Amino acid sequence: MREGAEPFVFYEGPPSANGMPGIHHVISRTLKDLVCRYKTMQGFQVKRKGGWDTHGLPVELGVEKELGITKEDIGKKISVEEYNQKCREAVLRFKSQWDDLTRKMGYWVDLKDPYITFKNEYIETLWWILKQLFNKGLLYKSVSIQPYSPAAGTGLSSHELNQPGTYKDVKDTSATVLFRAIPNEKLAAANVTGDIFLMAWTTTPWTLPSNLGLTVGPNIEYSLVQSFNPYTHEPQNVVIATALLHKYFKAEGKDADLAAYQKEDKIILESNQHLYRQRAGRIKI
Repeated sequence: MREGAEPFVFYEGPPSANGMPGIHHVISRTLKDLVCRYKTMQGFQVKRKGGWDTHGLPVELGVEKELGITKEDIGKKISVEEYNQKCREAVLRFKSQWDDLTRKMGYWVDLKDPYITFKNEYIETLWWILKQLFNKGLLYKSVSIQPYSPAAGTGLSSHELNQPGTYKDVKDTSATVLFRAIPNEKLAAANVTGDIFLMAWTTTPWTLPSNLGLTVGPNIEYSLVQSFNPYTHEPQNVVIATALLHKYFKAEGKDADLAAYQKEDKIILESNQHLYRQRAGRIKI
């Protein structure tokens, strides 16, 4: 009915058929279908090209797990051709279930002539497109951060970085760094002697040389704490968010006596109604 009409080109962002479809796929495909139906009603000819994503590290890792091999075994325990064939089989393993879901939800898409990313026709098409972009001066060489898997010997996409089991919780050393504040009227009003430092916590201390400033929140309450440097044992005045005091100062150190401080002490005693005063024994500088 739309032959000869202005085309509206729609290539479905291809799903990968190496896993069962879920409800989230129904949602995304409904949104795609809405666009195509709307453009068709406007009079465009919309050829709904279906497709299958058959590339990706998860497919390879799944096959390697099934075969009980690693990347180093390819070409030794199994030929490259056999490995590729196993991947081709695995990546379309659930195609029939995807086709069934497509029909049941009434999703209009051409499943008889889909593009499949492992086929040479598709790969060579991409090469051709890249060549056209290059000829038009639209490609450039630059530097960017690329996540890399030493075990797999390949770069990683953002999707692959969010696969189950990619991350695990670990404990690591972090640093709480002291930044000397420039004297001003507000700090002078605190009526303390000596320099005042702002405390800032970081897990990336190697970035400190490039720091240009600190951010403070206008709606955050801060406390000025009189304490001692745990390494030099010199008196020290530090500013810290009040809600974080418990992370660095023990409650029994509140209103401590600074005059009674000994460098072997872990908690200092002094009575003060306005300031938390104790040795900051847990602060790393």
